[in-house]
Amino acid sequence: MISSFFSKLIMITVLLLQFGMARAQQEGAEADFEQVMNRFNAVGAAVAVVKAGKIIYTHSFGLKDLEHKTPLTNQDIFRIASISKSFSATAIMQMIEAGKLSLNDDFGDLVGFKIRNPKFPDQKITLKMALSHTSGLNDSQGYLNLDLINPDKNPDYAKCYNDYAPGKGYQYCNLNFNLIGTIIEKKSGERFDQYIEKHILKPLGLYGGYCVDSLDSNRFVKLYEYHTDTKSFTPSPAAYAPRREEISQYVMGYSTPIFSPTGGMKISATDLAKYMIMHMHYGQADGVKIMSKKHSRLMQTKITEDEEYGLALRQTSNLIPGVKLIGHTGSAYGLYSTMFFNPEQKFGFVIITNGINATYTGDFPDFSRAALNSLYHYFMP
Repeated sequence: MISSFFSKLIMITVLLLQFGMARAQQEGAEADFEQVMNRFNAVGAAVAVVKAGKIIYTHSFGLKDLEHKTPLTNQDIFRIASISKSFSATAIMQMIEAGKLSLNDDFGDLVGFKIRNPKFPDQKITLKMALSHTSGLNDSQGYLNLDLINPDKNPDYAKCYNDYAPGKGYQYCNLNFNLIGTIIEKKSGERFDQYIEKHILKPLGLYGGYCVDSLDSNRFVKLYEYHTDTKSFTPSPAAYAPRREEISQYVMGYSTPIFSPTGGMKISATDLAKYMIMHMHYGQADGVKIMSKKHSRLMQTKITEDEEYGLALRQTSNLIPGVKLIGHTGSAYGLYSTMFFNPEQKFGFVIITNGINATYTGDFPDFSRAALNSLYHYFMP
């Protein structure tokens, strides 16, 4: 009996020590993260940390609304900008598995009008090229309306193409993914935002979406542009414009840019981390399979050497020195989002800020780099 008593005492002591260490670790992490926020004048930031394939930490720092001093919470949702592209690519992978598409399909045939670089009229632009930003398309004419690249609608459509042959160069291009959204509609018969909700968000138990009116507007985080000349922020309400009139006149397979498949997802940092876990486990999470391991790995496999870009996911080893990460960033309306993970060691991070004084080193915002390294230091010893 005495032996049993001492065993229980030792167990309780160990648990208390572990709890104390975890609490000290968390306090240290939060203090360090707040220093990062101060360095970049961040309005607010939501984070989620995944370790051993599970979320171990979530926290919201700063403000959701600068004018009313409303604190940011873990339930609040952000427009996440270009991380949204991976949702579109995931939908394409599902359709490939269903036999509705092939990565080698002619992009124009899928879209429904001619997509050919007039400088290389005999060379096919494929779906794979569009997903990897090697299509030769550019955003010089914009990307919010498909008329821009439709030869029957715009006499200057040729300006949407670069001078190199399809597949022979890389240029990041939002137009690629708004066109991809139209393909999802044409091949599924479902409106883009509704397809993503039905086939990705709901199966994973996530709250989010592309349609503003389908979401609780009270949960939207205000986004702020920083002005270096005045050292001040101004709000960006256009990020959550409902576009009701355009939706009322919606044409399936053509009006799709209204929902911005290239950047329009609204979701919390915590739910984005759950989505990340699915990619971390190569297409499934909590027993729910979204796509095959083969196609999940394909999304994560780099196609371009210099940029290390795959299919709406990219590799990098210089965000955290010497640590291989896969994921994506986003920036629009003053927001900066970061989602990166290591699929072998099953850890990852989501960081979303609604406004910072942004500076860059290479491809990545210095805030995102500093925030990632801070969280890695404290939670991945």
